[in-house]
Amino acid sequence: MSRRPGTPRLLRQLNDRAALELLLSSGPLTRTQLGRETGLSKVTASQLLARLEERSLVEVVGSQAGGRGPNAALYAVVPSSAYVAALDVSATGVTAAIADITGRTVGEVSVDPAASPDPVDVVHTTVAKLLESARVPLDKLTACVIGTPGVVDPRTGDVRFSFDLHSWHEGVLEALRTDLRRAVLIENDVNLAALAERAEGAAAETADFVLMWLGSGGGVGMAIMLDDRIHSGRSGGAGEIGYLPVPGAPLPDDVGLPGGYQSLRTAYGKPSLAHGFQALVGAQEILALGAAHGFAEDSVVGVLTAARDAGEAGDAFLDELAERVARGVASVCVVLDPGLVVLGGDVAQAGGADLAARVARHAARIGPNAPEVATGRVDGNPVLRGALLLALRHAREQVFASTVE
Repeated sequence: MSRRPGTPRLLRQLNDRAALELLLSSGPLTRTQLGRETGLSKVTASQLLARLEERSLVEVVGSQAGGRGPNAALYAVVPSSAYVAALDVSATGVTAAIADITGRTVGEVSVDPAASPDPVDVVHTTVAKLLESARVPLDKLTACVIGTPGVVDPRTGDVRFSFDLHSWHEGVLEALRTDLRRAVLIENDVNLAALAERAEGAAAETADFVLMWLGSGGGVGMAIMLDDRIHSGRSGGAGEIGYLPVPGAPLPDDVGLPGGYQSLRTAYGKPSLAHGFQALVGAQEILALGAAHGFAEDSVVGVLTAARDAGEAGDAFLDELAERVARGVASVCVVLDPGLVVLGGDVAQAGGADLAARVARHAARIGPNAPEVATGRVDGNPVLRGALLLALRHAREQVFASTVE
């Protein structure tokens, strides 16, 4: 078995990376504190800090009083050493944010995707607005992560199929990288939300969970995290739970659509997929269910809010919706047994802990594996937050790996 030799250059790179990560998580730190936490001698810590200072990766941000002698300088990572961009792209809107290398968001913008049919033009315009709003030069942008509601092929990184974004197809990723001349990644939006929930949300204490996404725009999806890694499957289709055959939901053949996964029908006056799990818990189906229970509202959030505000009068609707959601939860749990199911999206947020508790009760009745069911807890837009976290991971790999000449 061959091993990479522990050359002085490699050791310096490893020490630099450890120091930078420590400064990001625990900084600012003095030279003595940095040496103690990393196990480096004072001389090595001093040389390391001098090297990182020379490359404009760390700087003195203050001082700390100690015992006898002068105050010790406090070092921190230079926030402006690199920036990352994150985009949440849907058929109805693009929201984007830019953050410095420490993870601090320094700008946010929104763009109407209808302004151009070309994905490259939409992303270019969005990134340009981000850089302008934050007054960040292009050469400081290191990575860009884009979240889309499509199936992303893990072998190519391209969108293989998207029900809502027809112009996103094979070849778009390379075109984006050529246009921006930066590292660009495309990832499924629910997978990104799961990364955010794992880092700072409902799944912060578990490495195995699934995130079931119930969106007010009709989207039904799922992300699977096993052993702290997103499981995308061979072709990227793992988690496309909307197509899952469950009791009470028709199959494509049942509605005369053999293999017609892009065919539409009309439900509650709007287009909707006619088969699979999404035929039970899609936005239009929830609107129809709410109307049947006397909660005729214009939006899914409005229906759930009205039902919760109605007290006991809303129990029948909430229980029927929870039982529908539980069919999908139980089906997933008998295969994966993740222990924790996080409900995300506008529907889950509107239903809150009460809906999660109802889903847990019904899932325990349906299947043998009774999971914990929780509502997502990431502040703001979890897709955008997950995209930022993934972009930061890639940017730090790139920036922190080049500290030694």
